[in-house]
Amino acid sequence: MKVTKTVEETRKLVKAWKQEGKSIGLVPTMGFLHEGHASLIRRCREENDIVVVSDFVNPTQFGPNEDLEAYPRDFKRDSELCESLGADLIFNPEPEEMYHDPHAFVSIDLLSETLCGKTRPIHFKGVCTVVSKLFHIVTPDKAYFGQKDAQQLAIIRKMVQDLNFDIQIVGCPIVREEDGLAKSSRNTYLNTEERKAALCLSKALRRGMDVIHPQADASEVLGEMRAIIEAEPLARIDYVSMVDALTMQPVEKVEKDVLVAMAVYIGKTRLIDNFSYEV
Repeated sequence: MKVTKTVEETRKLVKAWKQEGKSIGLVPTMGFLHEGHASLIRRCREENDIVVVSDFVNPTQFGPNEDLEAYPRDFKRDSELCESLGADLIFNPEPEEMYHDPHAFVSIDLLSETLCGKTRPIHFKGVCTVVSKLFHIVTPDKAYFGQKDAQQLAIIRKMVQDLNFDIQIVGCPIVREEDGLAKSSRNTYLNTEERKAALCLSKALRRGMDVIHPQADASEVLGEMRAIIEAEPLARIDYVSMVDALTMQPVEKVEKDVLVAMAVYIGKTRLIDNFSYEV
């Protein structure tokens, strides 16, 4: 397995692989890899000749007073995991390599204005910018993203469509702990009491999945879910919402495919989770 730090050396390797007729798969990550990331890498390994994993904590998707400096990092562990899963390359640039004197940014406005975008207004602008950079650098045939970040996945699909990237976006299922908590790098922030309290997210999701049905009122489904979260003293709701699965705009009734998503603070740690419902 190779490790590159620069755009130039990454492009050189990818160009050589493509000249050999090999297909390229990309798994974009911010490092501190867990089983959720591992599932993406395994899927990528199954479907491509070459597996590229980007390991880069992207500063442009963090707003003021967010956890950029505290975000967990362990590149040695990341590289060992990637090698054990058969990755061919880790692209691990420094911020200065990705952003020299940035003036050009990419944003998908409508889809970015709800859910996480409402309280993190610059987040998806940073995500779209770094992902588009990675697409230009690695030029993959397929790119793999987890469905836990469902709004991000929808935005990236729209970006690829609107900007005519010749890339297939592959969404992969949420990976959970045995007790139901969605895998996340931020789970490491939780102390023992908070880790137990965080289960209110998956409990609320299960309740939502139990009560949702075609023509259901969003307020009724969301009310059942909110009641479970609000009963947990350590939890503070950022949002619990039902949106159109394609446009990410709020809906009042289940009349088409929807995404039910939440962001909840457990102590100081912000966690997200979701489920999709197809009519």
